[in-house]
Amino acid sequence: MSKTSVLSPALARLHPDYVAGKVAALARAVSIIENHRPGWDALLASIHPNLGRARRIGITGPPGAGKSTLTTLLARAYRKLGLRVGIVAVDPTSPFTGGALLGDRIRMEEIASDPGVYIRSMATRGSLGGLATATREVCDVLDGFGIDVILIETVGVGQSELDVARTADTTLVVLVPESGDSIQTLKAGVMEIADVYAVNKADRPGAERLRRDIELMLTMRATVATKEIVANGSKQWRPPVLRTSAVKDEGIAALLEAIDRHFEYLQSSGALQVRRRNRLRERVMEIVEQQLRQRLWHHAETLSWLDAQLPEMESGTATPFSIAQALRTRSAALMADT
Repeated sequence: MSKTSVLSPALARLHPDYVAGKVAALARAVSIIENHRPGWDALLASIHPNLGRARRIGITGPPGAGKSTLTTLLARAYRKLGLRVGIVAVDPTSPFTGGALLGDRIRMEEIASDPGVYIRSMATRGSLGGLATATREVCDVLDGFGIDVILIETVGVGQSELDVARTADTTLVVLVPESGDSIQTLKAGVMEIADVYAVNKADRPGAERLRRDIELMLTMRATVATKEIVANGSKQWRPPVLRTSAVKDEGIAALLEAIDRHFEYLQSSGALQVRRRNRLRERVMEIVEQQLRQRLWHHAETLSWLDAQLPEMESGTATPFSIAQALRTRSAALMADT
């Protein structure tokens, strides 16, 4: 472990309890990581060698689609198989108050008291991707703790929620009839992130039509991809479109089977390693961007310099692009000196 990764005395006392599987230590570790308290990066570094055992399943869909109920039923099903389950439920942060409902423990009351289930509610805190900034890191903490399955329930679905696909091994998109979701199926982003579809509240009018719409779009996409499949001899996963009724506990067994089948496909095709390797690469890129952004925009001299350039931009003698180039040059020199 490098000098920058040495645990502080307090974290050094926490670490053995975390390794021993004490839930109180897990809860404390999650809080430290989520809030980026002093030493959080060193704590993550100590956990890193034990990552990769947990399956990460993203569950996304529009508000009111029944994601929390489906998440509860999936968690219960995995518990019956003897697996420990972690649930990371992300709620939107109010742009006015900065608060979030974080009502997932209420919605998941049925399993909240199960010692084999750990539920963590998180606020997006302004993250545009629909995931809290520290979601991936919290998933790492659960993974390192020995959780078998991590269910990541996100805020919504759409072009801005593609982060879930980069966080999970399997992405479940939950849609419901009578809410304009047929339009959502036309969005390329939604079509690309879904590994499994669930048309929930399937007893409502329009459920079968929505299912057929999704199947049609999948068929069109498969037709376009046929030449590539023939050329490289690879197999392509076709997302199943299942009907469920979470409140009636219907279709859950088939949904669980589809999710498990997708994970088996990832393992046998080598796609699991590719996804997880891409996740590591993107994580490094995120960390670098965060560190550079924080270092740059928290430097008082840099901000003063930028303010001094505003008159030139206002007069038209300089452009935002030329100032940005000058700022990059200036920042590179500054970082080289430090």
